[in-house]
Amino acid sequence: MKEIVAFTMNPAIDKSSSVDHVIAERKLYCKAPHYEPGGGGVNVARAIKKLGGESLLLYPAGGLTGYRLKDLLEEEGITHRPVPIEGMIRESLVVLEESTGQQFRFGMPGPALSNEEWERCLDELSDISLKPDYLVASGSLPPGVPSDFYARLARAGKEKGAKVIIDASGDALNRALQEGVYLIKPNVREFREIVGQEIKEESQIEAEAIKMVRRGWCEILVISLGSAGALMVSEDVTEHIRPPTVPIVSKVGAGDSMVAGIVLSLAEGKTLRDSVLFGVVAGAAAVMTPGTELCRREDAERLYEKMVSESE
Repeated sequence: MKEIVAFTMNPAIDKSSSVDHVIAERKLYCKAPHYEPGGGGVNVARAIKKLGGESLLLYPAGGLTGYRLKDLLEEEGITHRPVPIEGMIRESLVVLEESTGQQFRFGMPGPALSNEEWERCLDELSDISLKPDYLVASGSLPPGVPSDFYARLARAGKEKGAKVIIDASGDALNRALQEGVYLIKPNVREFREIVGQEIKEESQIEAEAIKMVRRGWCEILVISLGSAGALMVSEDVTEHIRPPTVPIVSKVGAGDSMVAGIVLSLAEGKTLRDSVLFGVVAGAAAVMTPGTELCRREDAERLYEKMVSESE
């Protein structure tokens, strides 16, 4: 299998719990919390592992939460390389209201990184002896990191011969597109921000995506349509891939699981269509799991086989 490097600049400790009712101005007694590693590229690396693959995770880590994150990653058998920083990495909180089934998600800002610290993260990619075939950069940028960071990372990745996959939003994604990348996975809202138009119809989305490919911003777009699946657009192929129908328990981690399914399948030599199809079912498998848990391999493989058999 080809080599995968996952990269995140804003890792987290994800804490999840539940309570009977969420009521303002009242002390709420939650169930015992569950802790997991979190943050875009961290979850991509974890999902790759859950799906039976391997990757190298690069990330900044500092403070007591940084040590805790390292321990959690090692418990899951994730190959990882932290870049030391001064600040404590962030925590996030997901609370399930049991009476309604609603989730309340609270994300915290990450630590401010100095110029020396974020530059060291770029150097870490350049210094690794591993020559990645795929570089996946995913997640938000913490304070202090310039908005062109992913563009710089894409340039460094391409210099090492990697196909660069970016899962981000806003100016950070726009800057990366100006550099040119292999694949992006925006949702519809993020895609509208890229094109600067309030497009709604699938034909409009498709037309604008084709323009982006022809401009050389990326080779492939996989636009997440939520419960409607994903629209795959490349120079040669455009296809709407619909997801399987599954019970929705929690939507946390669905996007990261989709990215993991796509890149793992590409690394295994599958076609682009089959890779995106596996990504879609990996995302569907993730919504079947509680709290911040990601996809399960047995669910993803079962859904994939069902989708393939139904299309024959």
